[in-house]
Amino acid sequence: MTMISKGTLGICAGVAGALFLGYCIYFDQRRRSDPNFKKKLRERRRKTTKGGSGGSSSVTWPNLKDQEAVQKFFLAQVQAGEELLAQGEIESGVEHLSRAVAVCGQPQQLLQVLQQTLPPQVFQLLLHKLPAVGESILQAAGGSKVTEEDVE
Repeated sequence: MTMISKGTLGICAGVAGALFLGYCIYFDQRRRSDPNFKKKLRERRRKTTKGGSGGSSSVTWPNLKDQEAVQKFFLAQVQAGEELLAQGEIESGVEHLSRAVAVCGQPQQLLQVLQQTLPPQVFQLLLHKLPAVGESILQAAGGSKVTEEDVE
């Protein structure tokens, strides 16, 4: 039986690591020199940008007369907004928070809390998104006029 020394194992591990690193560098160089690489990358980024910005039109707004549905929607939007902001996805997170503000029963108090907890740039972005979200919710409601029954 042949015993393999620790030095030999170390050398083998080092050579294997160097080969792996060399392969990674080679593969990355081949990928970057591919003529379609930049084109594919731009298309992927364009798709991601278009998917993020057009989100307000695809929202399923709750029935604003159903208090329970509004509350569930509100909590889901706040949670999604917080998670996205924590992941660094500012645009999507602000979009969700603005939807929560739009259906909130007391938006002024919520905005005060958000102003204290969010960075100033993020809060300003939220304020800029609110009019567009308000229009979106009105379009989803069919642009119906507010009646005395709706105001309580």
